[in-house]
Amino acid sequence: MKRKNGKIKLGIFLMLFSGVFFAVTLVIPFFDLPTKTKVAASTTSFILMEVVFWAGGLLVGKELFTKYKKQLNPLNWFKKSELK
Repeated sequence: MKRKNGKIKLGIFLMLFSGVFFAVTLVIPFFDLPTKTKVAASTTSFILMEVVFWAGGLLVGKELFTKYKKQLNPLNWFKKSELK
């Protein structure tokens, strides 16, 4: 059970860590670099963000992935939670 728990924690970490690559993608255009370099770095950062996020999703499993994906969606941040 500890191995599964560690796998889930690593998956959650990877899903959250993908936000770092997203932030880098948004910051790259402000650097004083040639345009080709900016485009290549932004594209690479965006692809890495997706790969890391989905790798984390595979580690946590379908149920947890769906739960965290819903929580990471900015459209759901300010909605009132439904009490059941």
